[in-house]
Amino acid sequence: MTVALAIVEGDRIETAIEAVIGAGRYAAARHWVPATSGNFSVRIDASRIAITRSGADKGALTRSDVLIQTLDAPLLPGSSAEAALHIRQYTDNPDIGAIFHAHGPYSTVIGHAHLADGAVHLNGWELQKALLGVTSHEATVEVPVFANDQNIDALSHRVAARLGEPVSAQQIRAPGYLLAGHGLYAWGKTPRDATRHLEALEVLFHQMIAFRSYQP
Repeated sequence: MTVALAIVEGDRIETAIEAVIGAGRYAAARHWVPATSGNFSVRIDASRIAITRSGADKGALTRSDVLIQTLDAPLLPGSSAEAALHIRQYTDNPDIGAIFHAHGPYSTVIGHAHLADGAVHLNGWELQKALLGVTSHEATVEVPVFANDQNIDALSHRVAARLGEPVSAQQIRAPGYLLAGHGLYAWGKTPRDATRHLEALEVLFHQMIAFRSYQP
């Protein structure tokens, strides 16, 4: 590897690590990752991601809290078991550049409330236009909901199978899904896109809950 290529390689890794650290701090400032919860990852290249290690305080991440994981290799020591959910999505969808998982209060509650439905449907909210592919508040956006499961391999297969299914012509699938009573996974082509989707969905769920509380 030439010196120039080595510099580019180092820059890619550092940029991904910095994006993970920034995302964790952003989420922590909004109280979406209490008590070391959540996990954040950013793609480095076709075969590697930078991802938070298990048990790290996401509001105080340092470089040592971010692992460089090869997608087709076993999880590194110190990895969260949930890293398998990230890896499966990166492997299945090369367009994904970042995946952010948070335990925001509204997404956690609304996922639990809609587990039997298998999805939350957004319609009529202006903010849903912040989601990829949504251009109107009149669109119906599906956010899949899955039962929480300690068997992460089985869960990753269920998630992948569901996300691989087409939605009806009347719906758009959100760039995110919910684990009931657990939290929200959101992703995007870039870390900025993933952050926008994470925030938009958490706020939309807050708005839905607030609206229901005002119903006569």
